[in-house]
Amino acid sequence: MNKKFLEPFLIFIRGLLMGSADIVPGISGGTIALITGIYEHLVHAISKINFTFIKPLIKFNFSQFKVRFKQEIDYKFFIPLLLGIAIAMISLAKIITYCMDVHTAVTFSFFLGLIIASAYVLYRQIAKLNIKHIILTIIGFILAYIFVSLNPIAATHTLPVLFISGLIAICAMILPGISGSFLLLLLGQYEYMLGAIESMKFTEIIVFIIGAIIGILGFSKILNYLLEKYKEITMAFLIGVMLGTLRIPLMNIMSSCNFGIFDITSCIIAIVVGLVIVIVMETKFNYIED
Repeated sequence: MNKKFLEPFLIFIRGLLMGSADIVPGISGGTIALITGIYEHLVHAISKINFTFIKPLIKFNFSQFKVRFKQEIDYKFFIPLLLGIAIAMISLAKIITYCMDVHTAVTFSFFLGLIIASAYVLYRQIAKLNIKHIILTIIGFILAYIFVSLNPIAATHTLPVLFISGLIAICAMILPGISGSFLLLLLGQYEYMLGAIESMKFTEIIVFIIGAIIGILGFSKILNYLLEKYKEITMAFLIGVMLGTLRIPLMNIMSSCNFGIFDITSCIIAIVVGLVIVIVMETKFNYIED
């Protein structure tokens, strides 16, 4: 494939993987971005957006608008990535819901393998492990374990609630190890938003997306600063968060597995497949530099 088309295609594939992950409670699209080598580029690209290009557009100064737009928006990166994310969310929502309902133990075993391998990928981002990293990993683990132990709240599905849910969940979705879908589950909006996507309820989807855009633009600047100044400390904390969220798949496996030979073998195979997929993705995808 021509290099001109190969890079956008590979970014599109990353988007498909991120969108698939973001649907699943317990798996983070940010984790997939990290594994496939675009995480820091993604955070930096989002943090650059300040909407200064709107002012010349209002004044009908299209030449200045074009210059500022190209300075702020990495459209060659965002277009294929967002297209992949959107297609994955729309096309896979029913499939993933079916797998979680009908093949619960095997599906969550697969997720378990993904999370364990993803934590290992984050560990490789730390040049030399020290006591500070270990302490932050433990803190991250404890906080995540407590967080995933919380019960979902009973919430309404009004547009303001969906807006706030989008704003909060997107901050988790961009973080490796923290599942925005699980956060939506705790907020009582997960199943409703899956249904909205399946039924193409455009008003609810648009309001949720607007909240997500506002949330990610603000949070990405904080995250970009942490990655630039305290990358290894941040990664150590996120490793703990990932390990803490293992409680989700483990509980689902324990509650739904019959523990027969076939069931246990199927779960082990699913875990191995999840591990292998992450390792292969991490080694095969090239990193995109800022």
